[in-house]
Amino acid sequence: MEELLERLRSLDTAAVIGDLKKPSDEQVLKQWLNSGVKFVSTPGGLEQVYYSAVRKLLDCIVPVHEGAPVLHEGGEYRGTWLESTGTINAELLSRYMPDVAEATFRLFAVHQREDGLMPYKVTGQGPAYRQIQMVTPLARSVWNHYALNGRDQEFLREMYQAMAGFDSWLELYRNTRGSGCVEAFCTFDTGHDLSPRFWHIPDTPHLEDPRRFSPESPVLPLLAPDLTANVYCQRKYLARMADILGEDASGWERKAAQSLASLFQYCYDENDGFFYDLDRNDRFVRVQSDVLLRVLACGVGDRPLFDQALQRYLLNTAKFFAKYPLTSIALDDPRFDPSSAYNSWAGTTNFLTLIRTPHAFEAHGRVVELMWIITPVLNAAARMQRFSQTLSPWTGAEGYTDTYSPAILCVLDFVERACGILPAPEGELWFTGLVPYPLDHGEEIAQETAYSRTVGDDVYELVNTRASARLYRNGLLHLAFPYGTRALTDRSGQLKGLVGMTAQPAEGLVEWKGRTYPVTVKGNEQLVFKDGGFEKGLDIGVVAPSYEARPAYAVNH
Repeated sequence: MEELLERLRSLDTAAVIGDLKKPSDEQVLKQWLNSGVKFVSTPGGLEQVYYSAVRKLLDCIVPVHEGAPVLHEGGEYRGTWLESTGTINAELLSRYMPDVAEATFRLFAVHQREDGLMPYKVTGQGPAYRQIQMVTPLARSVWNHYALNGRDQEFLREMYQAMAGFDSWLELYRNTRGSGCVEAFCTFDTGHDLSPRFWHIPDTPHLEDPRRFSPESPVLPLLAPDLTANVYCQRKYLARMADILGEDASGWERKAAQSLASLFQYCYDENDGFFYDLDRNDRFVRVQSDVLLRVLACGVGDRPLFDQALQRYLLNTAKFFAKYPLTSIALDDPRFDPSSAYNSWAGTTNFLTLIRTPHAFEAHGRVVELMWIITPVLNAAARMQRFSQTLSPWTGAEGYTDTYSPAILCVLDFVERACGILPAPEGELWFTGLVPYPLDHGEEIAQETAYSRTVGDDVYELVNTRASARLYRNGLLHLAFPYGTRALTDRSGQLKGLVGMTAQPAEGLVEWKGRTYPVTVKGNEQLVFKDGGFEKGLDIGVVAPSYEARPAYAVNH
Protein backbone atom coordinates (compact mmCIF):
# COMPACT_ATOMS: atom_id res chain seq x y z
CA MET A 1 0.00 0.00 0.00
CA GLU A 2 2.79 2.44 0.89
CA GLU A 3 4.63 1.67 -2.34
CA LEU A 4 1.52 2.39 -4.40
CA LEU A 5 0.90 5.64 -2.54
CA GLU A 6 4.46 6.79 -3.20
CA ARG A 7 4.08 5.95 -6.87
CA LEU A 8 0.90 8.02 -6.99
CA ARG A 9 2.61 10.98 -5.35
CA SER A 10 5.64 10.84 -7.62
CA LEU A 11 3.70 10.38 -10.86
CA ASP A 12 4.23 13.25 -13.32
CA THR A 13 0.99 13.40 -15.28
CA ALA A 14 2.35 15.75 -17.94
CA ALA A 15 5.28 13.41 -18.55
CA VAL A 16 2.96 10.41 -18.82
CA ILE A 17 0.78 12.27 -21.34
CA GLY A 18 3.87 13.06 -23.40
CA ASP A 19 4.24 15.45 -26.32
CA LEU A 20 1.24 17.65 -27.06
CA LYS A 21 -0.17 17.78 -30.58
CA LYS A 22 -1.56 21.31 -30.86
CA PRO A 23 -1.01 24.71 -29.19
CA SER A 24 -4.33 24.68 -27.29
CA ASP A 25 -3.44 21.40 -25.58
CA GLU A 26 -1.15 23.19 -23.14
CA GLN A 27 -3.91 25.26 -21.52
CA VAL A 28 -6.30 22.31 -21.60
CA LEU A 29 -3.80 20.01 -19.90
CA LYS A 30 -3.25 22.71 -17.27
CA GLN A 31 -6.92 22.38 -16.30
CA TRP A 32 -6.47 18.65 -15.83
CA LEU A 33 -3.37 19.20 -13.71
CA ASN A 34 -5.26 21.76 -11.60
CA SER A 35 -7.82 19.07 -10.75
CA GLY A 36 -5.06 17.04 -9.14
CA VAL A 37 -6.56 13.87 -10.60
CA LYS A 38 -4.10 10.97 -10.85
CA PHE A 39 -4.63 7.22 -10.94
CA VAL A 40 -2.31 4.26 -10.51
CA SER A 41 -2.98 0.54 -10.23
CA THR A 42 -1.20 -2.76 -9.68
CA PRO A 43 -0.95 -4.44 -12.12
CA GLY A 44 -0.76 -1.47 -14.43
CA GLY A 45 -2.97 -2.45 -17.38
CA LEU A 46 -5.95 -0.34 -16.36
CA GLU A 47 -3.61 2.51 -15.46
CA GLN A 48 -2.14 2.47 -18.96
CA VAL A 49 -5.61 2.55 -20.53
CA TYR A 50 -6.56 5.40 -18.19
CA TYR A 51 -3.73 7.68 -19.38
CA SER A 52 -4.31 6.65 -22.97
CA ALA A 53 -7.85 7.96 -22.44
CA VAL A 54 -6.53 11.26 -21.11
CA ARG A 55 -4.22 11.63 -24.13
CA LYS A 56 -7.06 10.92 -26.54
CA LEU A 57 -9.35 13.28 -24.63
CA LEU A 58 -6.98 16.10 -25.59
CA ASP A 59 -7.49 15.11 -29.24
CA CYS A 60 -11.24 15.68 -28.79
CA ILE A 61 -10.83 19.23 -27.46
CA VAL A 62 -10.55 21.81 -30.20
CA PRO A 63 -10.51 25.66 -30.14
CA VAL A 64 -13.52 26.64 -32.23
CA HIS A 65 -15.54 29.25 -30.31
CA GLU A 66 -13.76 32.61 -30.12
CA GLY A 67 -10.54 30.70 -29.55
CA ALA A 68 -11.87 28.87 -26.46
CA PRO A 69 -11.34 25.11 -26.61
CA VAL A 70 -14.54 23.05 -26.68
CA LEU A 71 -15.24 19.34 -26.60
CA HIS A 72 -15.91 17.45 -29.82
CA GLU A 73 -17.73 14.14 -29.99
CA GLY A 74 -14.68 12.53 -31.56
CA GLY A 75 -14.15 9.69 -33.99
CA GLU A 76 -16.26 10.13 -37.11
CA TYR A 77 -18.20 12.96 -35.48
CA ARG A 78 -16.40 16.21 -36.19
CA GLY A 79 -18.28 18.59 -33.99
CA THR A 80 -20.31 19.08 -30.82
CA TRP A 81 -23.74 17.43 -30.53
CA LEU A 82 -26.52 18.60 -28.21
CA GLU A 83 -27.62 15.04 -27.34
CA SER A 84 -24.22 14.11 -25.96
CA THR A 85 -21.16 16.34 -26.31
CA GLY A 86 -22.96 19.45 -25.10
CA THR A 87 -24.78 17.70 -22.24
CA ILE A 88 -23.68 14.48 -20.53
CA ASN A 89 -20.15 14.53 -22.00
CA ALA A 90 -19.56 18.11 -20.89
CA GLU A 91 -21.14 17.36 -17.51
CA LEU A 92 -18.57 14.60 -16.88
CA LEU A 93 -15.75 16.73 -18.28
CA SER A 94 -16.71 19.45 -15.81
CA ARG A 95 -15.10 17.41 -13.00
CA TYR A 96 -11.73 17.59 -14.75
CA MET A 97 -11.72 20.57 -17.14
CA PRO A 98 -14.46 23.00 -16.11
CA ASP A 99 -13.48 25.81 -18.49
CA VAL A 100 -13.71 23.52 -21.51
CA ALA A 101 -17.06 22.21 -20.27
CA GLU A 102 -18.44 25.72 -19.86
CA ALA A 103 -17.34 26.81 -23.33
CA THR A 104 -18.99 23.68 -24.72
CA PHE A 105 -22.30 24.41 -22.99
CA ARG A 106 -22.22 27.98 -24.25
CA LEU A 107 -22.03 26.90 -27.89
CA PHE A 108 -25.74 26.10 -27.86
CA ALA A 109 -26.74 29.46 -26.43
CA VAL A 110 -24.43 31.43 -28.72
CA HIS A 111 -25.81 29.72 -31.83
CA GLN A 112 -29.48 29.69 -30.86
CA ARG A 113 -31.80 30.84 -33.65
CA GLU A 114 -33.98 33.90 -33.21
CA ASP A 115 -37.08 31.70 -33.03
CA GLY A 116 -35.62 29.85 -30.01
CA LEU A 117 -34.40 26.67 -31.72
CA MET A 118 -31.00 25.46 -30.52
CA PRO A 119 -28.68 23.75 -32.99
CA TYR A 120 -28.52 19.99 -32.72
CA LYS A 121 -24.80 20.23 -33.51
CA VAL A 122 -22.07 22.79 -34.09
CA THR A 123 -19.21 21.85 -36.41
CA GLY A 124 -16.47 23.61 -38.31
CA GLN A 125 -19.11 24.48 -40.90
CA GLY A 126 -21.21 26.22 -38.25
CA PRO A 127 -24.46 25.38 -36.42
CA ALA A 128 -27.00 22.92 -37.86
CA TYR A 129 -30.74 22.95 -37.12
CA ARG A 130 -32.18 20.10 -39.21
CA GLN A 131 -33.47 18.05 -36.24
CA ILE A 132 -33.68 18.49 -32.48
CA GLN A 133 -31.65 15.38 -31.39
CA MET A 134 -31.87 15.83 -27.63
CA VAL A 135 -31.42 13.08 -25.04
CA THR A 136 -29.69 14.14 -21.81
CA PRO A 137 -31.40 17.24 -20.37
CA LEU A 138 -29.18 20.25 -20.98
CA ALA A 139 -30.54 22.15 -17.97
CA ARG A 140 -29.46 19.43 -15.52
CA SER A 141 -25.97 19.26 -17.01
CA VAL A 142 -25.64 23.05 -16.82
CA TRP A 143 -26.94 23.09 -13.25
CA ASN A 144 -24.56 20.35 -12.12
CA HIS A 145 -21.63 22.20 -13.69
CA TYR A 146 -22.69 25.43 -11.98
CA ALA A 147 -23.22 23.76 -8.59
CA LEU A 148 -20.00 21.76 -8.74
CA ASN A 149 -17.68 24.55 -9.80
CA GLY A 150 -19.23 27.63 -8.21
CA ARG A 151 -19.58 29.44 -11.52
CA ASP A 152 -20.97 32.96 -11.74
CA GLN A 153 -24.61 33.74 -12.30
CA GLU A 154 -23.89 35.44 -15.62
CA PHE A 155 -23.24 32.02 -17.15
CA LEU A 156 -26.33 30.58 -15.46
CA ARG A 157 -28.56 33.43 -16.69
CA GLU A 158 -27.25 33.16 -20.25
CA MET A 159 -28.01 29.45 -20.37
CA TYR A 160 -31.35 29.84 -18.57
CA GLN A 161 -32.63 32.38 -21.07
CA ALA A 162 -31.50 30.24 -24.00
CA MET A 163 -33.12 27.09 -22.64
CA ALA A 164 -36.35 28.94 -21.84
CA GLY A 165 -36.47 30.06 -25.47
CA PHE A 166 -35.94 26.51 -26.69
CA ASP A 167 -38.71 25.27 -24.41
CA SER A 168 -41.09 27.75 -26.05
CA TRP A 169 -40.01 26.55 -29.51
CA LEU A 170 -40.76 22.94 -28.56
CA GLU A 171 -44.18 23.89 -27.21
CA LEU A 172 -45.00 25.69 -30.43
CA TYR A 173 -43.75 23.18 -32.99
CA ARG A 174 -43.53 19.77 -31.30
CA ASN A 175 -47.00 19.45 -29.76
CA THR A 176 -49.11 19.23 -32.92
CA ARG A 177 -51.44 16.60 -31.45
CA GLY A 178 -52.11 18.68 -28.33
CA SER A 179 -51.08 15.90 -25.96
CA GLY A 180 -48.52 17.86 -23.97
CA CYS A 181 -45.88 15.33 -25.02
CA VAL A 182 -42.90 16.21 -27.18
CA GLU A 183 -43.20 14.70 -30.64
CA ALA A 184 -40.56 12.92 -32.70
CA PHE A 185 -40.71 13.73 -36.40
CA CYS A 186 -37.84 11.48 -37.51
CA THR A 187 -35.18 8.98 -36.42
CA PHE A 188 -32.50 11.56 -35.82
CA ASP A 189 -34.63 13.55 -33.37
CA THR A 190 -33.60 11.02 -30.72
CA GLY A 191 -30.25 9.97 -32.23
CA HIS A 192 -31.49 6.39 -32.59
CA ASP A 193 -29.73 5.56 -35.85
CA LEU A 194 -30.87 2.21 -37.35
CA SER A 195 -33.10 1.44 -34.37
CA PRO A 196 -36.17 -0.71 -35.12
CA ARG A 197 -38.02 1.93 -33.14
CA PHE A 198 -37.95 4.05 -36.30
CA TRP A 199 -38.20 1.50 -39.06
CA HIS A 200 -40.23 2.90 -42.00
CA ILE A 201 -39.88 6.41 -40.64
CA PRO A 202 -37.63 9.00 -42.35
CA ASP A 203 -34.25 9.70 -40.76
CA THR A 204 -34.78 13.46 -41.11
CA PRO A 205 -37.73 15.89 -40.86
CA HIS A 206 -39.77 16.77 -43.91
CA LEU A 207 -37.67 18.84 -46.33
CA GLU A 208 -35.08 19.08 -43.52
CA ASP A 209 -37.34 21.52 -41.64
CA PRO A 210 -37.45 20.63 -37.90
CA ARG A 211 -40.95 22.12 -37.71
CA ARG A 212 -42.42 19.57 -40.16
CA PHE A 213 -42.88 15.81 -40.44
CA SER A 214 -43.45 13.70 -43.52
CA PRO A 215 -47.04 14.06 -44.76
CA GLU A 216 -46.66 10.65 -46.42
CA SER A 217 -45.98 8.76 -43.19
CA PRO A 218 -48.86 6.70 -41.81
CA VAL A 219 -47.57 6.92 -38.23
CA LEU A 220 -45.99 10.35 -37.66
CA PRO A 221 -45.78 12.28 -35.46
CA LEU A 222 -44.86 10.02 -32.55
CA LEU A 223 -45.48 11.01 -28.95
CA ALA A 224 -41.96 10.29 -27.74
CA PRO A 225 -41.37 9.28 -24.11
CA ASP A 226 -37.66 10.13 -24.05
CA LEU A 227 -38.18 13.59 -25.56
CA THR A 228 -41.07 14.24 -23.17
CA ALA A 229 -39.05 13.07 -20.16
CA ASN A 230 -36.19 15.30 -21.29
CA VAL A 231 -38.44 18.35 -21.23
CA TYR A 232 -39.88 17.32 -17.87
CA CYS A 233 -36.40 17.18 -16.37
CA GLN A 234 -35.37 20.39 -18.12
CA ARG A 235 -38.30 22.21 -16.57
CA LYS A 236 -37.49 20.93 -13.08
CA TYR A 237 -33.97 22.33 -13.35
CA LEU A 238 -35.12 25.54 -15.00
CA ALA A 239 -37.24 26.02 -11.89
CA ARG A 240 -34.10 25.73 -9.76
CA MET A 241 -32.32 28.26 -11.93
CA ALA A 242 -35.25 30.63 -11.87
CA ASP A 243 -35.23 30.57 -8.07
CA ILE A 244 -31.51 31.41 -7.97
CA LEU A 245 -31.90 34.16 -10.57
CA GLY A 246 -34.87 35.82 -8.90
CA GLU A 247 -37.37 34.65 -11.52
CA ASP A 248 -40.73 32.95 -10.95
CA ALA A 249 -40.06 29.23 -10.53
CA SER A 250 -43.70 28.19 -10.08
CA GLY A 251 -44.45 28.36 -13.80
CA TRP A 252 -41.70 25.87 -14.55
CA GLU A 253 -42.93 23.55 -11.81
CA ARG A 254 -46.44 23.60 -13.32
CA LYS A 255 -45.07 22.90 -16.78
CA ALA A 256 -42.94 20.06 -15.44
CA ALA A 257 -45.96 18.49 -13.76
CA GLN A 258 -47.89 18.73 -17.03
CA SER A 259 -45.07 17.00 -18.93
CA LEU A 260 -44.93 14.20 -16.39
CA ALA A 261 -48.71 13.68 -16.46
CA SER A 262 -48.70 13.56 -20.28
CA LEU A 263 -45.80 11.12 -20.31
CA PHE A 264 -47.66 8.60 -18.14
CA GLN A 265 -51.03 9.21 -19.81
CA TYR A 266 -49.87 8.62 -23.36
CA CYS A 267 -46.56 6.72 -23.32
CA TYR A 268 -46.61 4.32 -20.36
CA ASP A 269 -47.93 0.78 -20.60
CA GLU A 270 -48.77 -0.39 -17.08
CA ASN A 271 -48.97 -4.05 -18.08
CA ASP A 272 -45.48 -4.03 -19.56
CA GLY A 273 -44.10 -1.48 -17.13
CA PHE A 274 -42.46 0.17 -20.13
CA PHE A 275 -42.48 3.49 -21.99
CA TYR A 276 -43.30 3.38 -25.70
CA ASP A 277 -43.83 5.87 -28.50
CA LEU A 278 -47.49 6.40 -29.36
CA ASP A 279 -48.10 6.75 -33.10
CA ARG A 280 -50.78 8.93 -34.66
CA ASN A 281 -53.12 5.91 -34.78
CA ASP A 282 -52.86 5.73 -30.98
CA ARG A 283 -50.88 2.49 -31.13
CA PHE A 284 -47.80 1.80 -29.04
CA VAL A 285 -44.60 1.24 -30.98
CA ARG A 286 -43.74 -1.90 -29.03
CA VAL A 287 -40.00 -1.89 -29.40
CA GLN A 288 -38.28 -2.28 -26.04
CA SER A 289 -35.21 -0.08 -26.31
CA ASP A 290 -32.97 2.07 -24.15
CA VAL A 291 -35.86 4.57 -24.17
CA LEU A 292 -36.72 3.06 -20.77
CA LEU A 293 -33.34 3.98 -19.33
CA ARG A 294 -33.45 7.41 -20.95
CA VAL A 295 -36.77 8.16 -19.27
CA LEU A 296 -35.60 6.89 -15.88
CA ALA A 297 -32.36 8.87 -16.19
CA CYS A 298 -34.48 12.02 -16.47
CA GLY A 299 -35.71 11.56 -12.91
CA VAL A 300 -39.06 10.03 -13.86
CA GLY A 301 -40.73 7.66 -11.39
CA ASP A 302 -40.30 6.68 -7.75
CA ARG A 303 -38.13 3.88 -6.36
CA PRO A 304 -40.79 1.13 -6.68
CA LEU A 305 -41.16 1.92 -10.37
CA PHE A 306 -37.39 1.95 -10.83
CA ASP A 307 -36.95 -1.32 -8.92
CA GLN A 308 -39.57 -2.95 -11.11
CA ALA A 309 -37.72 -1.71 -14.20
CA LEU A 310 -34.50 -3.22 -12.82
CA GLN A 311 -36.09 -6.59 -12.14
CA ARG A 312 -38.00 -6.88 -15.39
CA TYR A 313 -35.63 -5.18 -17.81
CA LEU A 314 -32.36 -3.49 -16.93
CA LEU A 315 -30.93 -6.37 -14.85
CA ASN A 316 -32.64 -9.09 -16.89
CA THR A 317 -30.27 -11.18 -19.03
CA ALA A 318 -33.13 -11.80 -21.47
CA LYS A 319 -33.58 -8.05 -21.93
CA PHE A 320 -30.75 -5.51 -21.49
CA PHE A 321 -28.34 -7.12 -19.01
CA ALA A 322 -25.93 -8.62 -21.53
CA LYS A 323 -22.47 -9.86 -20.54
CA TYR A 324 -21.34 -6.32 -21.35
CA PRO A 325 -24.45 -4.25 -20.59
CA LEU A 326 -26.56 -2.32 -21.40
CA THR A 327 -27.88 -3.13 -24.87
CA SER A 328 -29.79 -0.60 -26.96
CA ILE A 329 -32.58 -3.08 -27.85
CA ALA A 330 -33.91 -5.90 -25.68
CA LEU A 331 -31.97 -9.10 -26.27
CA ASP A 332 -35.15 -11.16 -26.75
CA ASP A 333 -36.49 -8.88 -29.49
CA PRO A 334 -36.27 -10.71 -32.86
CA ARG A 335 -35.09 -7.41 -34.37
CA PHE A 336 -32.04 -7.35 -32.06
CA ASP A 337 -28.79 -6.85 -33.99
CA PRO A 338 -25.64 -7.54 -31.93
CA SER A 339 -23.24 -6.06 -34.47
CA SER A 340 -21.03 -3.29 -33.13
CA ALA A 341 -19.25 -2.71 -36.45
CA TYR A 342 -21.22 0.40 -37.39
CA ASN A 343 -23.18 3.28 -35.87
CA SER A 344 -26.16 1.35 -34.58
CA TRP A 345 -28.83 1.60 -31.91
CA ALA A 346 -30.37 -1.69 -33.02
CA GLY A 347 -28.84 -3.83 -30.27
CA THR A 348 -25.18 -3.23 -29.52
CA THR A 349 -23.95 -1.63 -26.29
CA ASN A 350 -23.30 2.10 -26.76
CA PHE A 351 -21.02 4.17 -24.56
CA LEU A 352 -23.55 7.00 -24.61
CA THR A 353 -25.98 4.68 -22.84
CA LEU A 354 -23.35 3.81 -20.26
CA ILE A 355 -22.46 7.38 -19.30
CA ARG A 356 -26.15 8.28 -18.98
CA THR A 357 -26.80 5.31 -16.68
CA PRO A 358 -25.55 6.61 -13.29
CA HIS A 359 -28.18 9.37 -13.21
CA ALA A 360 -30.93 6.74 -13.16
CA PHE A 361 -29.36 4.37 -10.61
CA GLU A 362 -27.91 6.85 -8.15
CA ALA A 363 -31.14 8.84 -7.89
CA HIS A 364 -32.70 5.80 -6.20
CA GLY A 365 -29.70 4.70 -4.15
CA ARG A 366 -29.03 1.69 -6.38
CA VAL A 367 -25.23 1.92 -6.23
CA VAL A 368 -24.62 -1.83 -5.88
CA GLU A 369 -26.65 -2.54 -9.01
CA LEU A 370 -24.82 0.24 -10.84
CA MET A 371 -21.53 -1.48 -10.01
CA TRP A 372 -22.81 -4.56 -11.85
CA ILE A 373 -22.92 -2.35 -14.97
CA ILE A 374 -19.60 -0.64 -14.29
CA THR A 375 -17.54 -3.75 -13.48
CA PRO A 376 -17.85 -5.62 -16.80
CA VAL A 377 -17.27 -2.37 -18.68
CA LEU A 378 -14.04 -1.78 -16.74
CA ASN A 379 -13.01 -5.34 -17.56
CA ALA A 380 -13.54 -4.52 -21.23
CA ALA A 381 -11.83 -1.14 -20.76
CA ALA A 382 -8.63 -2.82 -19.57
CA ARG A 383 -8.24 -4.14 -23.13
CA MET A 384 -9.18 -0.93 -24.96
CA GLN A 385 -6.93 0.59 -27.58
CA ARG A 386 -9.24 2.74 -29.72
CA PHE A 387 -12.10 4.04 -27.49
CA SER A 388 -14.94 3.13 -29.82
CA GLN A 389 -18.58 4.19 -29.86
CA THR A 390 -19.83 0.64 -29.31
CA LEU A 391 -18.94 -2.57 -27.47
CA SER A 392 -19.91 -6.09 -28.41
CA PRO A 393 -22.56 -7.19 -25.87
CA TRP A 394 -21.10 -10.72 -26.09
CA THR A 395 -17.31 -10.20 -25.99
CA GLY A 396 -16.68 -6.60 -24.94
CA ALA A 397 -14.63 -6.08 -28.10
CA GLU A 398 -14.44 -2.53 -29.39
CA GLY A 399 -16.64 -1.67 -32.35
CA TYR A 400 -17.32 1.31 -34.56
CA THR A 401 -15.00 4.36 -34.80
CA ASP A 402 -12.26 5.51 -32.42
CA THR A 403 -11.19 8.40 -30.15
CA TYR A 404 -14.85 8.76 -29.21
CA SER A 405 -15.24 11.14 -26.28
CA PRO A 406 -18.18 9.31 -24.59
CA ALA A 407 -16.04 6.15 -24.41
CA ILE A 408 -13.05 8.12 -23.13
CA LEU A 409 -15.13 9.89 -20.49
CA CYS A 410 -16.82 6.62 -19.55
CA VAL A 411 -13.46 5.11 -18.62
CA LEU A 412 -12.54 8.18 -16.55
CA ASP A 413 -15.96 8.35 -14.90
CA PHE A 414 -16.27 4.63 -14.14
CA VAL A 415 -12.79 4.48 -12.59
CA GLU A 416 -13.72 7.45 -10.39
CA ARG A 417 -17.06 5.89 -9.38
CA ALA A 418 -15.56 2.48 -8.73
CA CYS A 419 -12.34 3.27 -6.87
CA GLY A 420 -11.74 7.01 -6.93
CA ILE A 421 -12.72 10.38 -5.51
CA LEU A 422 -15.84 11.95 -6.98
CA PRO A 423 -17.06 15.46 -6.07
CA ALA A 424 -20.86 15.48 -6.27
CA PRO A 425 -22.75 18.66 -7.22
CA GLU A 426 -24.72 18.51 -3.95
CA GLY A 427 -21.53 19.25 -2.01
CA GLU A 428 -20.45 15.76 -1.02
CA LEU A 429 -17.22 13.95 -1.76
CA TRP A 430 -17.47 10.24 -2.55
CA PHE A 431 -14.50 8.01 -1.68
CA THR A 432 -15.19 4.51 -2.99
CA GLY A 433 -13.34 1.60 -1.40
CA LEU A 434 -13.37 -0.98 -4.18
CA VAL A 435 -11.01 -2.44 -6.75
CA PRO A 436 -12.43 -3.64 -10.08
CA TYR A 437 -13.33 -7.31 -9.80
CA PRO A 438 -11.82 -9.65 -12.45
CA LEU A 439 -14.68 -11.09 -14.52
CA ASP A 440 -12.94 -12.07 -17.76
CA HIS A 441 -10.98 -15.36 -17.60
CA GLY A 442 -9.95 -14.52 -14.05
CA GLU A 443 -7.49 -11.95 -15.37
CA GLU A 444 -6.76 -9.42 -12.65
CA ILE A 445 -7.12 -5.87 -13.91
CA ALA A 446 -6.27 -4.18 -10.60
CA GLN A 447 -5.35 -5.74 -7.27
CA GLU A 448 -4.68 -2.33 -5.73
CA THR A 449 -5.50 1.19 -6.84
CA ALA A 450 -4.66 4.71 -5.74
CA TYR A 451 -6.40 7.91 -6.79
CA SER A 452 -5.87 11.58 -5.99
CA ARG A 453 -7.90 14.76 -6.46
CA THR A 454 -7.56 18.36 -5.30
CA VAL A 455 -10.67 19.91 -3.72
CA GLY A 456 -10.27 23.55 -2.81
CA ASP A 457 -6.97 23.83 -0.95
CA ASP A 458 -6.88 20.15 0.03
CA VAL A 459 -5.20 17.24 -1.72
CA TYR A 460 -6.97 13.90 -1.14
CA GLU A 461 -5.39 10.52 -1.88
CA LEU A 462 -7.31 7.25 -1.71
CA VAL A 463 -5.53 3.88 -1.62
CA ASN A 464 -7.62 0.73 -2.09
CA THR A 465 -6.78 -2.91 -1.47
CA ARG A 466 -9.12 -5.85 -1.07
CA ALA A 467 -8.59 -5.50 2.68
CA SER A 468 -9.39 -1.83 3.29
CA ALA A 469 -9.41 1.73 1.99
CA ARG A 470 -7.19 4.47 3.37
CA LEU A 471 -7.75 8.15 2.68
CA TYR A 472 -5.04 10.78 3.06
CA ARG A 473 -5.59 14.52 3.25
CA ASN A 474 -2.64 16.83 2.58
CA GLY A 475 -0.24 13.94 3.10
CA LEU A 476 -1.64 12.67 6.42
CA LEU A 477 -3.93 9.74 7.10
CA HIS A 478 -7.45 11.18 7.32
CA LEU A 479 -9.82 8.22 7.31
CA ALA A 480 -9.75 4.41 6.99
CA PHE A 481 -12.84 2.39 6.12
CA PRO A 482 -13.74 -1.15 5.03
CA TYR A 483 -13.38 -2.53 1.52
CA GLY A 484 -16.76 -2.67 -0.19
CA THR A 485 -18.02 0.65 1.17
CA ARG A 486 -18.13 4.26 0.03
CA ALA A 487 -17.28 7.00 2.51
CA LEU A 488 -19.24 10.25 2.20
CA THR A 489 -17.82 13.54 3.43
CA ASP A 490 -18.54 17.21 2.93
CA ARG A 491 -16.17 19.38 0.89
CA SER A 492 -13.98 19.98 3.91
CA GLY A 493 -13.55 16.22 4.44
CA GLN A 494 -15.81 15.86 7.48
CA LEU A 495 -17.26 12.35 7.63
CA LYS A 496 -20.98 12.11 6.90
CA GLY A 497 -21.54 8.39 6.49
CA LEU A 498 -20.93 5.11 4.67
CA VAL A 499 -22.75 3.28 1.88
CA GLY A 500 -22.55 -0.45 1.16
CA MET A 501 -21.20 -1.05 -2.36
CA THR A 502 -21.34 -4.86 -2.64
CA ALA A 503 -24.18 -7.37 -2.68
CA GLN A 504 -22.83 -9.11 0.43
CA PRO A 505 -22.41 -7.12 3.67
CA ALA A 506 -19.09 -5.34 4.10
CA GLU A 507 -17.47 -5.58 7.52
CA GLY A 508 -14.48 -3.90 9.08
CA LEU A 509 -13.21 -0.93 11.01
CA VAL A 510 -13.61 2.78 10.45
CA GLU A 511 -10.74 4.86 11.80
CA TRP A 512 -11.69 8.49 12.25
CA LYS A 513 -10.22 11.22 14.45
CA GLY A 514 -8.40 8.84 16.77
CA ARG A 515 -11.32 6.49 17.32
CA THR A 516 -12.17 3.09 15.84
CA TYR A 517 -15.70 2.00 14.93
CA PRO A 518 -16.57 -1.58 13.93
CA VAL A 519 -19.23 -1.53 11.20
CA THR A 520 -21.26 -3.90 9.07
CA VAL A 521 -22.86 -2.35 6.00
CA LYS A 522 -25.28 -4.21 3.75
CA GLY A 523 -25.56 -3.58 0.05
CA ASN A 524 -27.07 -0.12 -0.64
CA GLU A 525 -27.46 0.45 3.10
CA GLN A 526 -26.52 3.91 4.37
CA LEU A 527 -24.93 4.48 7.76
CA VAL A 528 -25.08 8.08 8.94
CA PHE A 529 -22.24 9.41 11.09
CA LYS A 530 -23.78 11.61 13.76
CA ASP A 531 -22.84 12.70 17.29
CA GLY A 532 -19.66 10.66 17.29
CA GLY A 533 -21.18 7.37 16.06
CA PHE A 534 -22.94 5.59 13.22
CA GLU A 535 -26.70 5.38 12.94
CA LYS A 536 -28.67 3.26 10.51
CA GLY A 537 -30.07 5.21 7.60
CA LEU A 538 -31.81 4.11 4.42
CA ASP A 539 -31.77 0.34 3.85
CA ILE A 540 -33.45 -0.56 0.55
CA GLY A 541 -31.93 -4.00 -0.05
CA VAL A 542 -30.55 -5.23 -3.35
CA VAL A 543 -32.46 -6.06 -6.54
CA ALA A 544 -31.05 -9.34 -7.84
CA PRO A 545 -30.55 -10.00 -11.58
CA SER A 546 -33.24 -11.99 -13.39
CA TYR A 547 -33.28 -14.25 -16.43
CA GLU A 548 -36.79 -14.56 -17.85
CA ALA A 549 -38.68 -12.38 -20.30
CA ARG A 550 -41.29 -11.46 -17.67
CA PRO A 551 -40.10 -12.41 -14.17
CA ALA A 552 -42.16 -11.85 -11.07
CA TYR A 553 -41.36 -8.59 -9.35
CA ALA A 554 -39.36 -9.16 -6.17
CA VAL A 555 -36.82 -7.27 -4.09
CA ASN A 556 -34.66 -9.06 -1.54
CA HIS A 557 -34.34 -7.19 1.73
